[in-house]
Amino acid sequence: MAIPEPAFTVGIEEEYLLVNRETRDLCNDTPETMVQECAALCGGQVTPEFLRSQIEVGTRPCKTIPEAREDLASLRSAVIEVAGRYGLAPIAASTHPFASWRDQRHTEKERYDILEHDMQAAARRMLICGMHVHVGIGDNELRIDLLNQFNYFLPHLLALSCSSPFWEGENTGLMSYRLTVFDALQRTGIPEQFSSYAEYERHINILKSAGVIDDASKVWWDLRPSARYPTLEARIMDVCTSLDDAACIAALTVCIMRMLYRLRKNNQRWRAYAQMLVTENRWRAMRYGPDEGLIDFGKSEIVPFDVLLEELIELVEEDADVLDCTAELVHARTILTRGTSAHRQLVAYERALRLGMDKQKALHAVVDMLITETAPDTENLGSE
Repeated sequence: MAIPEPAFTVGIEEEYLLVNRETRDLCNDTPETMVQECAALCGGQVTPEFLRSQIEVGTRPCKTIPEAREDLASLRSAVIEVAGRYGLAPIAASTHPFASWRDQRHTEKERYDILEHDMQAAARRMLICGMHVHVGIGDNELRIDLLNQFNYFLPHLLALSCSSPFWEGENTGLMSYRLTVFDALQRTGIPEQFSSYAEYERHINILKSAGVIDDASKVWWDLRPSARYPTLEARIMDVCTSLDDAACIAALTVCIMRMLYRLRKNNQRWRAYAQMLVTENRWRAMRYGPDEGLIDFGKSEIVPFDVLLEELIELVEEDADVLDCTAELVHARTILTRGTSAHRQLVAYERALRLGMDKQKALHAVVDMLITETAPDTENLGSE
């Protein structure tokens, strides 16, 4: 029986870090009233996160990328407005330039209490934020089929979204340091391959029966069938500081999934590659972002990222047209030209040092840049 075309609705979740505007350090004891005010203003689309210095927003299920971008812009603006009344500001970055995880406090909530108890320092070090893109795919079997094929493209999404070059005041040399922290937890990384949804459920049920997890929401792969919604959820990305970049990543995600569905309709499919190969490209994206290319497994050679991007855009042009997100899709070229958030953070840091600032003041300059660029109405700042 043919599977009906999915809705390909889109939902975007972003986690932000809350900084004190005066000190530029994290606020490790965010007032509960601030989160409550945000939630009241946004109809429950804003929630606390694991650490008290974090806050999460989530768009409604949207029919198009422009609609999702508009909703995300509204959420960012609301958090900025409310946080400002408390002397705070959100930054859309996956790590803070200099804050220490040892100084953070986790939110008092049973789920987070259990996480901290079970994983100890591995959980306490989770001073990181991510971006998740949900794509509406109602059929369980199709979700598993696309899960298996989409793996190949996960490093591409990460390379374009890098925003975590600093950790505890040090330039790590990685464009996405976040994943080195997240990978300390189990059930992370490139997902397994499954022959059917029933096989996927069997694996989940073994863990549930053993008491290791309560439900599939504690499987934190880079891509997973959502435990809460009829969606496939891409989770590999760093938080994009620029709203335009976030919309671009969401557009790429949904367009690739529709392209893979089109292949299936024509009795074709994207070749599944071994996890070790995809993980190699994942590391390259973590280390270099888009700067040093990714491995083309068919050619067995590293190909420049701009070449790979043009191939990818050509693959999904038809899908972007149908989904009304061509402008957001081709913004990926701008990301390459202007640089990711990680590039712009490093530029701000080096510029501050050249101006004679000491290391700490230079890191403050990075925070200032992130505060500015997180605002929806200040796109494309901080580049040279």
